[in-house]
Amino acid sequence: MSSLNRNISEAFPQKLVKMVFKERPNRFILHCLYKESIEVVHLADPGRLKELLLKDTAVYVLPSTNPNRKTKWTAVLVEHEGIFVSINTTYPNKLIERVLKNFALPEWSLYEWKKSEFVYGHSRWDFMLEDERGKGLLLEVKSVTLAHGRIGMFPDAVTARGAKHVQELASIAKQGEWQTAILFVVQREDVDLVTSAAHIDPFFAQCLEQAEKAGVKLMAYTCDMSLEGIQLSRPIPVQLDKKMLDIS
Repeated sequence: MSSLNRNISEAFPQKLVKMVFKERPNRFILHCLYKESIEVVHLADPGRLKELLLKDTAVYVLPSTNPNRKTKWTAVLVEHEGIFVSINTTYPNKLIERVLKNFALPEWSLYEWKKSEFVYGHSRWDFMLEDERGKGLLLEVKSVTLAHGRIGMFPDAVTARGAKHVQELASIAKQGEWQTAILFVVQREDVDLVTSAAHIDPFFAQCLEQAEKAGVKLMAYTCDMSLEGIQLSRPIPVQLDKKMLDIS
């Protein structure tokens, strides 16, 4: 098995601007302080993020080049306990697509990227890969930002759509025509394993356990985050043992 190519990264298109988070009036908008004025910043992550978006936290944002856009800033990173954590769900998928196209993920180095946003069954899947025998693999990427100690957890908010995807992957895996997998991309470096956040979404956790038993491969990687971009770092285990984590 080849090792991970650490030279592949997804660079931010422009230099990030540092602001100070003040409030979040709705799921997709932040109010941040910049040069003594409050700026409206778009947030691409609809999760709760309450552990990360604390008042007066440093937020790094990307300026928009579209003059017609309602918000001229997009949130990308926050500073949290000495590290950068991504709060933008678009970059992990861009990074994974780049990695897959370069055959740089050791677990799937023998698979060729065929299509992103691939429609099959009742859903649109992040990636469709194919091995040398022509066997297809449906890959779904889940972005992890929530952590408790060194344990990453998904999701950080109830996700009916996420549960539906997991159930469908399990059904496809049982049919045997396709291989299926879920890759948890941890958008921070301080995590050693990933589990389901059953205390937040018990139904999703149940679906994930059933999917693993049905043959859906579960994987996770951490990321190195910087002000320049995002880079895949190291593989970590996915463990769904209910006794491992007790959070009320």
